[in-house]
Amino acid sequence: MTSGAFLSAAGQPLRLGVAGLGTVGAGLALLLRDNADLITARAGRPIVITAVAARDRTRDRGVDLGSCRWYDDAAGLATDPDVDVVVELIGGAEGKARELVEAALANSKPVVTANKALVAVHGEALGLLSEKQSTPLLYEAAVAGGIPAIKTVREGLAADRLLRIGGILNGTCNYILTAMRETGRDFADVLAEAQALGYAEADPSTDVDGVDAAHKLAILASLAFGRPVQFDSVHVEGIRQIGALDLSAAKALGYRIKLLGLARQAERGIEARVSPCLVPHTSPIAQVDGVFNAVIAEGAFVGRLMVEGRGAGAGPTASAVAADLIDLARGKPAPVWGVSAAELEPVRSRPISEREGAFYLRLSVADRAGVLADITAILRDCGVSLNSMVQHPAAEAGADVPLILVTHPTREAGMQDATTRIAALPVVSDTPILIRIETI
Repeated sequence: MTSGAFLSAAGQPLRLGVAGLGTVGAGLALLLRDNADLITARAGRPIVITAVAARDRTRDRGVDLGSCRWYDDAAGLATDPDVDVVVELIGGAEGKARELVEAALANSKPVVTANKALVAVHGEALGLLSEKQSTPLLYEAAVAGGIPAIKTVREGLAADRLLRIGGILNGTCNYILTAMRETGRDFADVLAEAQALGYAEADPSTDVDGVDAAHKLAILASLAFGRPVQFDSVHVEGIRQIGALDLSAAKALGYRIKLLGLARQAERGIEARVSPCLVPHTSPIAQVDGVFNAVIAEGAFVGRLMVEGRGAGAGPTASAVAADLIDLARGKPAPVWGVSAAELEPVRSRPISEREGAFYLRLSVADRAGVLADITAILRDCGVSLNSMVQHPAAEAGADVPLILVTHPTREAGMQDATTRIAALPVVSDTPILIRIETI
Protein backbone atom coordinates (compact mmCIF):
# COMPACT_ATOMS: atom_id res chain seq x y z
CA MET A 1 0.00 0.00 0.00
CA THR A 2 1.47 3.40 -0.91
CA SER A 3 1.64 6.23 1.59
CA GLY A 4 -0.95 8.19 -0.37
CA ALA A 5 -3.38 5.27 -0.33
CA PHE A 6 -3.31 4.69 3.38
CA LEU A 7 -3.32 8.39 4.23
CA SER A 8 -6.66 8.75 2.52
CA ALA A 9 -8.19 5.64 4.14
CA ALA A 10 -10.35 7.57 6.62
CA GLY A 11 -11.94 5.35 9.26
CA GLN A 12 -9.61 2.41 8.63
CA PRO A 13 -7.08 1.68 11.41
CA LEU A 14 -3.59 3.04 10.96
CA ARG A 15 -1.47 -0.06 11.49
CA LEU A 16 1.93 0.34 13.13
CA GLY A 17 5.06 -1.75 13.09
CA VAL A 18 7.11 -0.72 16.14
CA ALA A 19 10.83 -1.47 16.25
CA GLY A 20 12.14 -1.31 19.80
CA LEU A 21 10.10 -1.95 22.93
CA GLY A 22 12.28 -0.23 25.49
CA THR A 23 11.16 2.66 27.65
CA VAL A 24 9.67 4.68 24.78
CA GLY A 25 8.27 1.74 22.84
CA ALA A 26 6.45 0.39 25.89
CA GLY A 27 5.30 3.92 26.71
CA LEU A 28 3.84 4.30 23.22
CA ALA A 29 1.94 1.03 23.54
CA LEU A 30 0.49 2.15 26.89
CA LEU A 31 -0.43 5.57 25.51
CA LEU A 32 -2.21 4.12 22.48
CA ARG A 33 -4.14 1.77 24.78
CA ASP A 34 -5.06 4.20 27.55
CA ASN A 35 -5.90 7.14 25.25
CA ALA A 36 -7.42 5.11 22.43
CA ASP A 37 -10.74 7.00 22.32
CA LEU A 38 -9.06 10.42 22.43
CA ILE A 39 -6.49 9.49 19.77
CA THR A 40 -9.13 8.00 17.47
CA ALA A 41 -11.20 11.17 17.72
CA ARG A 42 -8.24 13.40 16.94
CA ALA A 43 -6.77 11.18 14.25
CA GLY A 44 -10.09 10.43 12.58
CA ARG A 45 -9.30 6.71 12.75
CA PRO A 46 -7.91 4.17 15.23
CA ILE A 47 -4.14 3.83 15.58
CA VAL A 48 -3.08 0.30 16.49
CA ILE A 49 0.12 -1.69 16.81
CA THR A 50 -0.01 -4.80 14.63
CA ALA A 51 3.66 -5.83 14.53
CA VAL A 52 6.72 -5.34 16.71
CA ALA A 53 10.44 -6.06 16.61
CA ALA A 54 12.20 -6.63 19.92
CA ARG A 55 14.82 -8.98 21.30
CA ASP A 56 13.01 -10.15 24.44
CA ARG A 57 9.54 -11.59 23.88
CA THR A 58 9.06 -12.57 27.54
CA ARG A 59 9.62 -9.21 29.22
CA ASP A 60 6.60 -7.67 30.94
CA ARG A 61 6.03 -4.26 29.35
CA GLY A 62 2.80 -3.48 31.16
CA VAL A 63 0.60 -3.92 28.09
CA ASP A 64 -0.64 -6.97 26.18
CA LEU A 65 1.13 -7.32 22.83
CA GLY A 66 0.19 -10.96 22.34
CA SER A 67 -1.83 -10.29 19.20
CA CYS A 68 1.07 -8.56 17.42
CA ARG A 69 3.35 -10.27 14.92
CA TRP A 70 6.90 -10.44 16.29
CA TYR A 71 10.05 -9.98 14.26
CA ASP A 72 13.52 -10.88 15.46
CA ASP A 73 14.91 -8.78 12.62
CA ALA A 74 13.41 -5.28 12.56
CA ALA A 75 13.94 -5.08 8.78
CA GLY A 76 10.93 -7.37 8.38
CA LEU A 77 8.64 -4.48 9.32
CA ALA A 78 9.64 -2.64 6.16
CA THR A 79 8.06 -5.27 3.93
CA ASP A 80 5.13 -6.40 6.08
CA PRO A 81 1.98 -5.80 3.98
CA ASP A 82 -0.10 -5.30 7.12
CA VAL A 83 2.08 -2.47 8.43
CA ASP A 84 1.18 1.03 7.25
CA VAL A 85 3.75 2.99 9.29
CA VAL A 86 7.11 1.97 10.71
CA VAL A 87 7.93 3.46 14.13
CA GLU A 88 11.69 3.31 14.73
CA LEU A 89 12.65 3.40 18.43
CA ILE A 90 15.90 1.43 18.28
CA GLY A 91 18.29 4.37 18.43
CA GLY A 92 21.76 5.00 17.05
CA ALA A 93 22.94 6.60 13.83
CA GLU A 94 23.96 3.35 12.16
CA GLY A 95 23.16 -0.36 12.17
CA LYS A 96 19.62 -1.74 12.45
CA ALA A 97 17.99 1.65 12.93
CA ARG A 98 19.40 3.17 9.75
CA GLU A 99 18.79 0.01 7.73
CA LEU A 100 15.16 -0.14 8.84
CA VAL A 101 14.39 3.51 8.11
CA GLU A 102 16.02 3.40 4.68
CA ALA A 103 14.24 0.14 3.81
CA ALA A 104 10.86 1.42 4.98
CA LEU A 105 11.14 4.63 2.95
CA ALA A 106 12.36 2.71 -0.09
CA ASN A 107 9.22 0.53 0.24
CA SER A 108 7.01 3.65 0.51
CA LYS A 109 6.20 3.07 4.17
CA PRO A 110 6.11 6.30 6.20
CA VAL A 111 8.45 6.41 9.17
CA VAL A 112 8.09 8.02 12.59
CA THR A 113 11.30 8.05 14.64
CA ALA A 114 12.59 9.32 17.96
CA ASN A 115 16.18 8.79 16.83
CA LYS A 116 18.05 12.09 17.15
CA ALA A 117 21.43 10.62 16.20
CA LEU A 118 20.07 9.14 12.97
CA VAL A 119 18.30 12.34 11.92
CA ALA A 120 21.25 14.57 12.88
CA VAL A 121 23.84 12.51 11.00
CA HIS A 122 21.82 11.21 8.02
CA GLY A 123 18.85 13.58 7.92
CA GLU A 124 19.77 15.23 4.64
CA ALA A 125 20.05 11.92 2.78
CA LEU A 126 16.92 10.54 4.43
CA GLY A 127 15.05 13.71 3.48
CA LEU A 128 16.02 13.23 -0.15
CA LEU A 129 14.88 9.59 -0.04
CA SER A 130 11.61 10.61 1.62
CA GLU A 131 10.94 13.16 -1.11
CA LYS A 132 11.96 10.81 -3.92
CA GLN A 133 9.52 8.17 -2.64
CA SER A 134 6.81 10.72 -1.73
CA THR A 135 6.83 9.05 1.67
CA PRO A 136 6.77 10.98 4.97
CA LEU A 137 9.52 10.89 7.59
CA LEU A 138 8.53 12.50 10.91
CA TYR A 139 10.74 13.01 13.96
CA GLU A 140 9.04 15.24 16.55
CA ALA A 141 10.23 12.96 19.37
CA ALA A 142 13.88 13.28 18.34
CA VAL A 143 14.22 16.73 19.93
CA ALA A 144 13.23 17.69 23.49
CA GLY A 145 10.86 14.81 24.23
CA GLY A 146 7.34 16.07 24.88
CA ILE A 147 8.08 19.69 23.93
CA PRO A 148 6.61 20.35 20.46
CA ALA A 149 9.89 21.84 19.28
CA ILE A 150 9.76 20.54 15.71
CA LYS A 151 6.14 21.56 15.16
CA THR A 152 6.81 24.97 16.68
CA VAL A 153 9.65 25.66 14.24
CA ARG A 154 8.30 23.92 11.13
CA GLU A 155 4.65 24.94 11.44
CA GLY A 156 4.10 27.65 14.02
CA LEU A 157 7.00 29.76 12.75
CA ALA A 158 6.75 28.77 9.09
CA ALA A 159 6.15 32.35 7.89
CA ASP A 160 9.05 33.94 9.76
CA ARG A 161 12.77 34.13 9.06
CA LEU A 162 14.49 32.63 12.08
CA LEU A 163 17.68 34.26 13.30
CA ARG A 164 18.56 32.06 16.25
CA ILE A 165 17.54 28.68 17.69
CA GLY A 166 18.64 26.58 20.65
CA GLY A 167 18.28 26.28 24.39
CA ILE A 168 18.65 23.65 27.12
CA LEU A 169 18.56 20.43 25.13
CA ASN A 170 19.74 17.81 27.63
CA GLY A 171 17.90 17.08 30.87
CA THR A 172 20.72 15.03 32.40
CA CYS A 173 23.17 17.93 32.26
CA ASN A 174 20.55 20.39 33.45
CA TYR A 175 19.77 18.16 36.44
CA ILE A 176 23.46 17.83 37.33
CA LEU A 177 24.15 21.57 37.09
CA THR A 178 21.01 22.39 39.09
CA ALA A 179 21.91 19.95 41.87
CA MET A 180 25.51 21.19 41.98
CA ARG A 181 24.30 24.78 42.33
CA GLU A 182 21.74 23.97 45.01
CA THR A 183 23.88 21.64 47.13
CA GLY A 184 27.46 22.76 46.54
CA ARG A 185 28.53 19.22 45.61
CA ASP A 186 30.99 18.40 42.84
CA PHE A 187 30.26 16.94 39.43
CA ALA A 188 31.25 13.32 40.17
CA ASP A 189 29.05 13.13 43.26
CA VAL A 190 25.97 14.53 41.53
CA LEU A 191 26.53 12.38 38.43
CA ALA A 192 26.49 9.26 40.60
CA GLU A 193 23.21 10.44 42.12
CA ALA A 194 21.74 11.07 38.66
CA GLN A 195 22.68 7.56 37.61
CA ALA A 196 21.07 6.08 40.73
CA LEU A 197 17.86 8.01 39.98
CA GLY A 198 17.81 6.92 36.35
CA TYR A 199 18.46 10.40 34.97
CA ALA A 200 21.87 9.40 33.60
CA GLU A 201 23.02 6.26 31.79
CA ALA A 202 25.64 3.87 33.15
CA ASP A 203 27.89 5.35 30.45
CA PRO A 204 26.92 9.04 30.61
CA SER A 205 29.36 10.25 27.95
CA THR A 206 26.81 11.06 25.26
CA ASP A 207 24.94 13.31 27.69
CA VAL A 208 27.65 14.97 29.82
CA ASP A 209 30.06 15.46 26.91
CA GLY A 210 27.43 17.41 24.96
CA VAL A 211 26.90 14.96 22.08
CA ASP A 212 23.19 14.41 22.74
CA ALA A 213 22.54 18.15 22.79
CA ALA A 214 24.60 18.58 19.61
CA HIS A 215 22.47 16.02 17.76
CA LYS A 216 19.34 17.95 18.71
CA LEU A 217 20.88 21.31 17.83
CA ALA A 218 21.93 20.12 14.36
CA ILE A 219 18.32 19.06 13.70
CA LEU A 220 16.82 22.30 15.00
CA ALA A 221 19.30 24.47 13.08
CA SER A 222 18.73 22.63 9.79
CA LEU A 223 14.98 23.01 10.19
CA ALA A 224 15.10 26.63 11.38
CA PHE A 225 17.41 27.91 8.67
CA GLY A 226 16.47 25.64 5.75
CA ARG A 227 20.12 24.68 5.47
CA PRO A 228 21.74 21.27 5.97
CA VAL A 229 23.77 21.76 9.17
CA GLN A 230 26.24 18.88 9.34
CA PHE A 231 26.57 17.31 12.77
CA ASP A 232 30.36 17.31 12.61
CA SER A 233 30.33 21.09 12.07
CA VAL A 234 28.79 21.68 15.52
CA HIS A 235 31.31 22.81 18.15
CA VAL A 236 30.79 20.55 21.19
CA GLU A 237 31.85 20.92 24.83
CA GLY A 238 30.45 19.12 27.86
CA ILE A 239 30.18 19.84 31.57
CA ARG A 240 32.80 17.56 33.15
CA GLN A 241 35.13 20.50 33.84
CA ILE A 242 32.54 22.57 35.72
CA GLY A 243 33.18 22.64 39.48
CA ALA A 244 31.13 23.63 42.50
CA LEU A 245 33.25 26.79 42.75
CA ASP A 246 32.12 27.85 39.26
CA LEU A 247 28.46 27.47 40.19
CA SER A 248 28.87 29.53 43.37
CA ALA A 249 31.01 32.16 41.63
CA ALA A 250 28.45 32.48 38.85
CA LYS A 251 25.72 33.02 41.44
CA ALA A 252 27.74 35.74 43.14
CA LEU A 253 28.21 37.45 39.78
CA GLY A 254 24.47 37.31 39.00
CA TYR A 255 24.54 34.31 36.66
CA ARG A 256 23.63 30.66 36.44
CA ILE A 257 25.48 28.03 34.44
CA LYS A 258 23.55 26.06 31.83
CA LEU A 259 24.64 23.70 29.07
CA LEU A 260 23.26 25.45 26.00
CA GLY A 261 22.98 24.47 22.37
CA LEU A 262 22.91 27.65 20.29
CA ALA A 263 22.78 28.23 16.54
CA ARG A 264 22.46 31.48 14.66
CA GLN A 265 22.44 32.53 11.05
CA ALA A 266 24.85 35.32 10.23
CA GLU A 267 26.08 36.91 7.02
CA ARG A 268 29.20 34.77 7.07
CA GLY A 269 27.47 31.44 7.73
CA ILE A 270 25.78 29.43 10.47
CA GLU A 271 27.36 29.20 13.90
CA ALA A 272 26.30 26.12 15.88
CA ARG A 273 27.76 25.14 19.24
CA VAL A 274 27.06 23.31 22.46
CA SER A 275 28.87 24.45 25.61
CA PRO A 276 28.36 25.48 29.23
CA CYS A 277 27.36 29.15 29.44
CA LEU A 278 26.76 31.76 32.09
CA VAL A 279 23.31 33.29 31.65
CA PRO A 280 21.83 36.16 33.71
CA HIS A 281 19.92 34.69 36.64
CA THR A 282 16.92 36.88 35.74
CA SER A 283 16.56 35.44 32.23
CA PRO A 284 13.72 32.95 31.60
CA ILE A 285 16.08 30.17 30.60
CA ALA A 286 18.00 30.49 33.87
CA GLN A 287 14.83 29.44 35.69
CA VAL A 288 14.60 26.12 33.83
CA ASP A 289 15.96 23.61 36.33
CA GLY A 290 16.17 19.89 37.00
CA VAL A 291 15.49 17.49 34.14
CA PHE A 292 13.51 20.06 32.17
CA ASN A 293 14.45 21.25 28.68
CA ALA A 294 13.71 24.57 27.00
CA VAL A 295 13.82 25.58 23.35
CA ILE A 296 14.24 29.23 22.39
CA ALA A 297 13.60 30.57 18.90
CA GLU A 298 14.07 34.12 17.66
CA GLY A 299 12.45 35.36 14.48
CA ALA A 300 12.59 38.61 12.56
CA PHE A 301 8.85 39.19 13.10
CA VAL A 302 7.83 37.03 16.05
CA GLY A 303 10.76 38.07 18.23
CA ARG A 304 11.85 35.65 20.93
CA LEU A 305 9.78 32.80 22.32
CA MET A 306 10.50 29.88 24.64
CA VAL A 307 8.80 26.51 25.17
CA GLU A 308 9.65 24.41 28.22
CA GLY A 309 8.93 20.87 29.40
CA ARG A 310 10.28 17.41 30.04
CA GLY A 311 12.81 16.50 27.40
CA ALA A 312 12.94 12.73 27.88
CA GLY A 313 11.18 9.77 29.45
CA ALA A 314 8.55 7.28 28.37
CA GLY A 315 5.52 9.54 28.64
CA PRO A 316 6.77 12.75 27.01
CA THR A 317 8.60 10.98 24.17
CA ALA A 318 5.71 8.60 23.47
CA SER A 319 3.37 11.61 23.35
CA ALA A 320 5.57 13.22 20.69
CA VAL A 321 5.63 10.00 18.64
CA ALA A 322 1.84 9.78 18.84
CA ALA A 323 1.48 13.40 17.70
CA ASP A 324 3.33 12.51 14.49
CA LEU A 325 1.14 9.45 14.04
CA ILE A 326 -2.00 11.58 14.35
CA ASP A 327 -0.65 13.91 11.64
CA LEU A 328 -0.09 10.90 9.38
CA ALA A 329 -3.56 9.52 10.10
CA ARG A 330 -5.06 12.89 9.19
CA GLY A 331 -3.02 12.97 5.98
CA LYS A 332 -1.11 16.15 6.77
CA PRO A 333 2.60 15.33 7.12
CA ALA A 334 5.02 18.19 6.45
CA PRO A 335 8.22 18.03 4.38
CA VAL A 336 11.14 16.58 6.34
CA TRP A 337 12.95 19.93 6.61
CA GLY A 338 9.93 22.19 6.13
CA VAL A 339 10.84 22.90 2.50
CA SER A 340 11.49 20.81 -0.58
CA ALA A 341 14.84 19.02 -0.60
CA ALA A 342 15.66 21.01 -3.74
CA GLU A 343 15.39 24.20 -1.68
CA LEU A 344 18.06 23.14 0.83
CA GLU A 345 21.14 25.20 0.09
CA PRO A 346 24.58 24.40 1.53
CA VAL A 347 26.00 27.20 3.64
CA ARG A 348 29.33 27.88 5.27
CA SER A 349 29.72 26.68 8.86
CA ARG A 350 31.05 29.57 10.89
CA PRO A 351 33.88 28.39 13.17
CA ILE A 352 33.75 29.04 16.89
CA SER A 353 36.89 31.17 16.56
CA GLU A 354 34.75 33.92 14.95
CA ARG A 355 32.34 34.20 17.88
CA GLU A 356 32.33 37.48 19.79
CA GLY A 357 31.17 37.71 23.39
CA ALA A 358 32.15 37.98 27.03
CA PHE A 359 33.89 35.23 29.01
CA TYR A 360 34.29 33.88 32.53
CA LEU A 361 37.81 32.59 33.25
CA ARG A 362 38.78 30.72 36.43
CA LEU A 363 42.44 30.22 37.25
CA SER A 364 44.34 28.63 40.11
CA VAL A 365 47.41 30.80 40.74
CA ALA A 366 50.28 31.18 43.16
CA ASP A 367 49.56 33.68 45.93
CA ARG A 368 52.44 36.08 45.39
CA ALA A 369 53.23 39.51 43.99
CA GLY A 370 53.36 40.07 40.24
CA VAL A 371 51.01 37.26 39.26
CA LEU A 372 48.12 39.52 38.31
CA ALA A 373 50.41 41.78 36.30
CA ASP A 374 51.62 38.82 34.23
CA ILE A 375 48.09 37.70 33.51
CA THR A 376 46.71 41.11 32.60
CA ALA A 377 49.68 41.75 30.31
CA ILE A 378 48.78 38.65 28.30
CA LEU A 379 45.14 39.68 28.12
CA ARG A 380 46.16 43.14 26.91
CA ASP A 381 48.44 41.71 24.22
CA CYS A 382 45.60 39.47 22.97
CA GLY A 383 43.13 42.36 22.82
CA VAL A 384 41.05 41.20 25.80
CA SER A 385 39.61 43.82 28.17
CA LEU A 386 38.72 42.92 31.76
CA ASN A 387 35.32 43.77 33.19
CA SER A 388 35.77 42.44 36.73
CA MET A 389 38.00 40.26 38.88
CA VAL A 390 37.43 38.24 42.08
CA GLN A 391 40.22 36.58 44.06
CA HIS A 392 39.22 34.02 46.65
CA PRO A 393 41.36 33.46 49.75
CA ALA A 394 43.64 30.44 49.88
CA ALA A 395 42.28 27.37 51.64
CA GLU A 396 45.52 27.19 53.67
CA ALA A 397 48.77 29.07 53.97
CA GLY A 398 50.96 28.72 50.89
CA ALA A 399 48.23 27.15 48.77
CA ASP A 400 47.26 28.41 45.33
CA VAL A 401 44.24 30.70 45.16
CA PRO A 402 41.29 30.78 42.76
CA LEU A 403 41.23 33.87 40.54
CA ILE A 404 38.06 34.61 38.59
CA LEU A 405 38.09 37.05 35.68
CA VAL A 406 35.14 38.34 33.65
CA THR A 407 35.90 40.00 30.33
CA HIS A 408 34.16 42.52 28.16
CA PRO A 409 32.94 41.16 24.79
CA THR A 410 35.89 40.02 22.72
CA ARG A 411 36.80 37.75 19.81
CA GLU A 412 36.87 34.02 20.66
CA ALA A 413 40.19 33.48 18.89
CA GLY A 414 41.87 36.17 20.99
CA MET A 415 40.44 34.79 24.22
CA GLN A 416 41.52 31.25 23.41
CA ASP A 417 45.02 32.50 22.59
CA ALA A 418 45.18 34.41 25.88
CA THR A 419 43.98 31.37 27.85
CA THR A 420 46.63 29.15 26.27
CA ARG A 421 49.39 31.66 27.10
CA ILE A 422 48.14 32.14 30.66
CA ALA A 423 48.01 28.37 31.22
CA ALA A 424 51.71 28.18 30.31
CA LEU A 425 52.73 30.62 33.07
CA PRO A 426 54.67 28.88 35.88
CA VAL A 427 52.45 30.62 38.46
CA VAL A 428 49.30 28.96 37.08
CA SER A 429 48.40 25.47 38.27
CA ASP A 430 45.59 23.26 36.93
CA THR A 431 43.79 23.78 33.64
CA PRO A 432 42.03 27.15 33.26
CA ILE A 433 38.24 26.96 33.12
CA LEU A 434 36.83 29.14 30.35
CA ILE A 435 33.05 29.59 30.05
CA ARG A 436 31.18 31.79 27.58
CA ILE A 437 28.67 34.37 28.81
CA GLU A 438 25.37 34.59 26.92
CA THR A 439 22.42 36.96 27.24
CA ILE A 440 19.91 34.58 25.63
